[in-house]
Formats: sequence, structure tokens, C-alpha cells
Amino acid sequence: MYSLGRTRANPGSIPGSMITSNGRSTSRYSSERYNDYIRDLLEKLREEYEKKRRERMELEGLERGPSAIEVDNVELYARDNAREHNTSMYDLVEGVKPAVILRRGQPFYLAIRFKRNYNPQQDRLKLEMCFGPQPLIIKGTLVILPVSGSDSFTKDKAYWDVRLHHHDGAVITLQIQLPATVAVGVWKMKIVSQLISRGQPTLSPVTHECKENVYVLFNPWCTEDSVYMEDEQWRKEYVLSDVGKIFTGSFKQPVGRRWIYGQFTDSVLPACMLILERSGLDYTARSNPIKVVRAISAMINDIDDRGVLEGRWQEPYDDGVAPWMWTGSSAILEKYLRTGGVPVKYGQCWVFAGVANTVCRALGLPSRTVTNFVSAHDTDDTLTIDKWFDKNGDKIEDATSDSIWNFHVWNDCWMARPDLPPGYGGWQAYDATPQETSEGVYQTGPASIVAIRRGEIGYMYDSPFVFSEVNADIVYWQEDDSSEIGWKKMKSDRYQVGRLILTKKISVDDDFGDADAEDITDQYKNKEGTYEERMAVLNAARHSGVPYAYNLPSPEKEDVSFDLLDIEKVMIGKPFHVTVNVKNQSSETRTVSAVLSASSVYYTGITGRKIKRENGNFSLQPHQKEILSMEVTPDEYLEKLVDYAMVKLYAIATVKETQQTWSEEDDFMVEKPNLALEIRGNLQVGTYFVLSISLTNPLKRVLDNCFFTIEAPGVTGPFRTKYRDIQPEEVAVHTVRLIPQKPGPRKIVVTFSSRQLIQVVGSKQVEVLG
Repeated sequence: MYSLGRTRANPGSIPGSMITSNGRSTSRYSSERYNDYIRDLLEKLREEYEKKRRERMELEGLERGPSAIEVDNVELYARDNAREHNTSMYDLVEGVKPAVILRRGQPFYLAIRFKRNYNPQQDRLKLEMCFGPQPLIIKGTLVILPVSGSDSFTKDKAYWDVRLHHHDGAVITLQIQLPATVAVGVWKMKIVSQLISRGQPTLSPVTHECKENVYVLFNPWCTEDSVYMEDEQWRKEYVLSDVGKIFTGSFKQPVGRRWIYGQFTDSVLPACMLILERSGLDYTARSNPIKVVRAISAMINDIDDRGVLEGRWQEPYDDGVAPWMWTGSSAILEKYLRTGGVPVKYGQCWVFAGVANTVCRALGLPSRTVTNFVSAHDTDDTLTIDKWFDKNGDKIEDATSDSIWNFHVWNDCWMARPDLPPGYGGWQAYDATPQETSEGVYQTGPASIVAIRRGEIGYMYDSPFVFSEVNADIVYWQEDDSSEIGWKKMKSDRYQVGRLILTKKISVDDDFGDADAEDITDQYKNKEGTYEERMAVLNAARHSGVPYAYNLPSPEKEDVSFDLLDIEKVMIGKPFHVTVNVKNQSSETRTVSAVLSASSVYYTGITGRKIKRENGNFSLQPHQKEILSMEVTPDEYLEKLVDYAMVKLYAIATVKETQQTWSEEDDFMVEKPNLALEIRGNLQVGTYFVLSISLTNPLKRVLDNCFFTIEAPGVTGPFRTKYRDIQPEEVAVHTVRLIPQKPGPRKIVVTFSSRQLIQVVGSKQVEVLG
């Protein structure tokens, strides 16, 4: 007899081996063959004693009589089910122990191996599907599925059911019917067995609890699911695409910002489960996409419920991450999960929208980001942005908190709306940025964009607020004791708000420009100035109770025309000019007082710093033309720029003889260079390649405190690297080595930030070989 770990000195028994002084064999060439030999030997020895034990246990069982059948192992076919359920792309499905990720409304398979042969005549078997901490049948959180000998489903698709797919001795394969109305989240499975005789149980039941979580998601592929989306290209874009573009800037110069949604990253789905648990939604609500999306809009911001992101709209950001330094959602959600639900610092509207989009897509909800340029923030439900002046014409600064944002980003999700009349399903607006409370919580939507377009603001949820964001008139009021409301309306700007509404275009991807921008303004509102547009606004005004705000004032005598010229493009470090064309259209002399000013501005419309102001008086002869111009140099504006490098221009003029007043404003975003990305080496799974990042410093000053942030789903998770100071107008090149993890098309996104220059972005599409 031989003992394990010792061997006789027989060098020929294992080729290429030698015996050491302690009697153990070592390899002269490679230990692999020896390890394989030992592995096979141990497996055979293990099989021998396990077989003997099973035989002994069977004999003992015959002596004592039959016992309740016990589960030896459960196979949930995670990868096979994932292929059928369109969930193979989730990272959790990979690895040694793949997670089970299913979509509701679709059946799935599992196999059970018992410790003895399964006999349907004497073994009563049932499955228990459990949801939440206290599963109850009456609440639908405990589902009991008796296993019979039937090889087909016996219940309608709207109900849970189970069928016996195959039986071979101790192994049975089952298929479970998953209704399209079950709650999304984590389900647990139990297998309960009991011995029966003449139809009656003879022993206590034996319960096997499956350790695996069963994730159940919404199913836009299923016609019975209320989030069903028919078009395959739409599903690819709004459910499966893990990289997109979020638009910022101004309506004249929209700028697409790459955002990695990363909904399939390993940490994202568990983070989504934590978000749903924190939301307090019960089982019924968790099955309803309307309630789930409303909860997501509340939980992405940290107000009220310690949600995912803490918002901050101006410096400092030193105790967190500045919003523009994020490359995507996965790093934010992973940090939230890792800290047990501590809000992550910091986000702004487009970051809130990016994370909300990720959570919805991860849960199977079709979703897109939407950018509204010149977005109104109506705080008093008047459907107007009101500016108030006293009897002397001086502005009352603290009279209202209404504001105009240069841009605002929210989301649309796709779903049926059985709670509304027919025809109001489809895209629904929801907003995770905390602006106003709804039902006592900072949340917005979902609001039917069909209802918004028609001005039907009585339909849930929060339609008046969303309608005003894209339609509100800017109204100027002055104190008037003779008016029944105490104020008279001086002026109304109808066509300033909601100038342009963009989302990413389906199946189009542009790393160098914005050819992938889709204008969806007409989905939210009728064309400005049309009869339909005014009727929608007046319809909303009637519902709001303030129709008097839309009565038009009588026009004053205006015979001098003014035109503030648009600024097309200004590269950072270059000068720009504020220019107004003036023409006296009368046959009399006119005396004009004018003021031109430029200020940096946060994208929320709040003034950052005053850059420059000039004023003057001049006379215009009959029919004379004049050009007013103010130059702003880089030295005058560079140190005064704030987040996103936006500049607000104001031009104000008064005509002395007629008391004509004119004012105009414009805004633009100072442009920045893009990062240039190049690949060196072969792009193959498991093989190093070099990513080269080039940046041309556009400034005549040193850039310090430099950082690059890099992210590429399937290649690398998000990480940040510090870089040296960059000299004036230098072309700096930074290289990193990366190892792809997954084959297929991959998007690399890089951002650059320094103390003097922020929000410089570059992206590149690559193809990784398997």
C-alpha cells in the first residue's frame, strides 16, 4: 500500500522526474505533468470513497425506511438563461460563479440533483420564490410553485408556473414561467421536499435554500411588459448601449460630452438594488415602472433620502470630485455601493441625468438623456419666468427665485401609461436634479411628453413644471396701483425658453463632432410662433389659474432698431467682441444711451464674475446707422471664467426722445481643444497596448495640477493619473498601458483637468479582438 505524498524510487514511473532526499518527486523540465497526474489520482480516489459512502447510506436508508429527498446541488444555468434573456453583457454573468440575471415575462430553466433518485409518486416537491425581508403570499412576495409531472405549463402567461422539462434518475430539469408584472429586484429561491404516502405527508419537509441571488429586470423585449419597445434599433440604443453623449453648452453652440453609462459593470446592478431598497418602494410599486422611475428621480440626488449624488453648482469641490472630472456613472455607483450608501460628491444636472440613465438601463428601462437649451426654472407654478420692477423702474432683486438655465439635462424613459387616457404612453420625462419638491420630495416625473406638447398639465406627474421648462414666457412686471392685481405687464419674451432640445441620435456615433445630435424640440413643443404653440401655452395657463400673465401689452413707439450680433466661436485664449448694430428708422434725430457688458456665468444662469462693462451716449441723425463694439481680451476674461467657461452678454439702450427701451442678452461657451487619442500595438483580449493622449495647451501660461481620467468599458475601469506641468502652447503627450478584458467594439473616453484649464475631453472607438 502506498501513502499519499510518498513514492518508491522509480524514476521511470514519471518521465523526467527525480527523487529528492526527502522522498518527494520534482520535475527536471516542468511540474505540469506531475500536477495533472496528482489531480487525476485524487479525483479517482475521491470518487471511490464517495461511491462507497452513497452505497452504505442507501443500504441504511432501506433498513430505516424511505426519507425525504434532499437536494445535492442546484444548477441555475446562469449563462444559458442570460443568452435567452438578453443579459449576457452583464459582467456579473461572467466568472466562476455567474449571477442569475433574468428579465420578467420570459421563462427560465434550472436543474436539481438530489441525493437519491427522484420519485414523483413519493416525493412532494415545490419551489418557493421569495422577495424582500418578509415574504408573504398575500402580498405577492412569496410564490409557491408545486412541481408535478406535467411537461407543459398549465397557467396563463400572467401567472407564475413551473413545468417538468426532463427527469433522469436523481436529476430533474424545470422551466419556470416568470410573469411580465413581477417586481424587479433580487429574488431568492427555496426548494421544499416532503415524503408522501397515499397522498399524505409522512415526514417533516426538508428545505434547501439556494444561495444565489436571482436578479429580475424589466423586459423591453416582451410585449406583455409595460416597458415593451418594438424597434430593435431603439432597444440597442436606449437599453443596450453603454456609452452615449450628453449635450451641454448653448443653443447656438451645443457641445456633446461623452458619458460612459456602464450599466453592465459588475458593481452597477448591485448598486441599483441598494437604490431600490433605500427608496422604500413596496412590492406592488417595484413592479410598476411609473413608480420605479419616480423613485429613481428622487434617489439619484441626496436630498430627503441620502441618495447617490450630492449636488454642487459652484466652487469649491476640494472635498470631492468636480462634476466635469467624472467620465461616467460606474465609478459613482461603485463608490455609493462600497460606502454603504453615503452620497458621492459632486454632481450637476448632466451628471444626475447620466447616472439616472445608467440605473434605468441597468434595470431594463429604456432611457435617454435630454438637454433643454435656455431652460426655465419656474418656482411659483405660474408657467412664466417673472422679473419684477418697482414704480421707479428699478428691479426688485429678491422678488422671485425664478431663473433661466443656459442648459438643463434630464431624462426620458419609455413606458405605457395605463394611469392616463390612451395615447399618452411612450416617452416620459423624469428629472433627478433637485429643483422643486413634488409630493414633499425632490423628484420630478414621469411626465408624458405628449401631454407636455399639448399643454395638458393636469396629467401626472409634474407636467406643469416640465411644461414651463420648455415653454415659459419671460414676463416683465411693474408695480401699478390701478391694476386689480397690483402689477402691470410691461413686456413679454415668448420665444427665448426651450430654444433647442437635443438627445443622442440612434445608431450614429461621432467622436470628433456632433453629427450624432438629434433635435427633438418638436416632440416637446409646437414650433415657436405658430397657432398651435400659443394654444398649448394658453391651454396650460388656463389650468394654472394665471391666464392674465399672457395678455399682451400695447406696443410703445419704437423707431430705433437694435441688433446684438451673435458670437459664433471663441477659442479659449483668443479675444472676442460684443457688437450691436443700431439704425434710426425715423426722420428725426434720436439720442441713445447704451450699456454693453460681459460676465462669466454658471450654467444655471447665476452670474459668476463681471468681466467688462462700457457705456456711452450718442446721437443718430435721421436714418443713420451706427455700430457699437466692445473688445474683451484674454487677460480680461481668463481669470474670471467659471465652470463650463460660459459668458453672458448684456446690451441695454434707451432712446431719450421716445422713451423707447431695448434690452438683449446672449451667451456663448468659450471653446476648448479636444484630446487626441492614438493606439499603439494590437488590440487583443489579455494583451497590453499603449494609449497615447495628446493635448495642445492653447494658453500662454503654464498649466499646473494636471490630471487625466481614463475609462473604457471592457478595457479598463475609471482611473485617474497625475501629470506634470504643461508649458505655454506646448504639445503634451501622456501614455498609459492597458489590457483589454472583452472583445468587440469599445469606446475609450479621457478627460483632462488642470487649475487653469478644465473640461478637455477626447474619445475613440476601437475594436478588440478575442
